[in-house]
Amino acid sequence: MVRFFAGLQDISDGIIPLSMEDAEHIRSLRLRPDELFVVCDGAGLDYLCRLGVRGGGSVAEVVETCASLGEPSVKCSVYIAFAKGDRLEYAVQKSVELGAHDIVLFPSERCVSVPGDMQKKTARLQRIALETAKQCGRGRIPEVSALNSFSTVIEQALCAELPLFLYECEDKVHLKQALEHHSVIESISIVTGPEGGFDPNEAESARSAGMISVTLGPRILRCETAPVAALCAVMFHTGNL
Repeated sequence: MVRFFAGLQDISDGIIPLSMEDAEHIRSLRLRPDELFVVCDGAGLDYLCRLGVRGGGSVAEVVETCASLGEPSVKCSVYIAFAKGDRLEYAVQKSVELGAHDIVLFPSERCVSVPGDMQKKTARLQRIALETAKQCGRGRIPEVSALNSFSTVIEQALCAELPLFLYECEDKVHLKQALEHHSVIESISIVTGPEGGFDPNEAESARSAGMISVTLGPRILRCETAPVAALCAVMFHTGNL
């Protein structure tokens, strides 16, 4: 069923105004007046609607309201080091599909490429997050943002109940062990590195600050694969996959 998002403040008296873009999309789909579609308020509620017209514009008329089933029970923030090409787009798209709460981009010592216009880059990735959220049935649109320093990333990631630092040179603690050590988890952070991996000094700094350094196994995963693999494991472990 086709899905759209609207601001919570726009929903009133069973009527939701549709943006020009969404109204055009609905027309292109040739939805009949009796066909239903979903509008989500971005805060976890889904509104089953039919198309209506009011004041010369297209509106969604609410038929039924229910809790969105697309949001996981665990709040998982994914921190991804900047990468070149379309690798970030892939990582953001798949992270949204898998249930990431938010996605944070950051520079690292071994980053091959850091965007000159960070605002433009995050805006493009936010658009990808929006389109992906519509496609996969999310109840909210994960925020895509960027931080300017590695130290700020670690400081923010440590706010989670389980702060995970994915390090390719870790040889003692596996991701599975870290997850199994916590039977009930409400918030998790996953920090992943760039194409060249984390610098040893960054890894030591993260561990000293309190991050839990973990390995994903003997194979070295690409920078766009590692966050997706870790997020899959988290969602499976918490019963969200």
